[in-house]
Amino acid sequence: MEGQVRVTSSSKGLVRAGILLQQKLWLVLWGGVAWNLMTEGDHVFGKLPDHLLIEIFVRVPICEWSQVSCVNKHWAAIFRGESFWQTAIIRTWPFACQRKRWPGPIPRGSGRRRYAALYVSENIIASNGEIDELLGHAYLYLKEQLELSTMTPPSSILHGTMIDQFIACGRSRDKAHELASEIWLAVINNLEENQHTFLLLKRLAQEGEFFLPFPYTRSYKVLCRVFEKLFTDFRDCLSREDYYDVLACAKSRFRPIPSTWLGY
Repeated sequence: MEGQVRVTSSSKGLVRAGILLQQKLWLVLWGGVAWNLMTEGDHVFGKLPDHLLIEIFVRVPICEWSQVSCVNKHWAAIFRGESFWQTAIIRTWPFACQRKRWPGPIPRGSGRRRYAALYVSENIIASNGEIDELLGHAYLYLKEQLELSTMTPPSSILHGTMIDQFIACGRSRDKAHELASEIWLAVINNLEENQHTFLLLKRLAQEGEFFLPFPYTRSYKVLCRVFEKLFTDFRDCLSREDYYDVLACAKSRFRPIPSTWLGY
């Protein structure tokens, strides 16, 4: 018990505990050692309260969190809890906790959702080196709609939802259109190369033109990227009939047609 008191009352002890835990996690996760950290009744980690385990876990590299959460049910419950994700947000992005909730159709959601949005904003769509949680939420919203929906809504609805969200949060119409286009490009560039993505891109390319007022009009930069991925990454998936149908759609929108798009 004395060892436990020293660990819980001393920051140095907490750091040492974190280092020891990471070392033993490597043994458990990568060395194949049949040893459960939490079931050893006389082990210090089996006696630490949850808030100290959380402080240790958030110091473990994020790439190892999924493995750590699989050690036992107790640890899995900690990673599902709101306290862990709120602590991780405070440690990684302290400024994010000072922001109020925003209006609009795209909510912030749980702590885990907010962490994912902040991570996306920092690592995938950082604008001028700034981290904007709203961009991360818009990215997650669009990616989920495109990847997970069995019946994906028309692109005009998805685009309009993001435009409404940005405008509701104080962005100008021009800025809202620019940000929504950046989100589209980031999502398209990070879609998995599979049959679902191929069918999705083909549908986006063949969608009819919607006569909508600015900023709800679709970006030609985004449309160009859709055709580019079809004619390069998914060229082998296009039948001859599909190729000429998609090429006809491209010719109706772009002049001239890039040479890399030509040739079946």
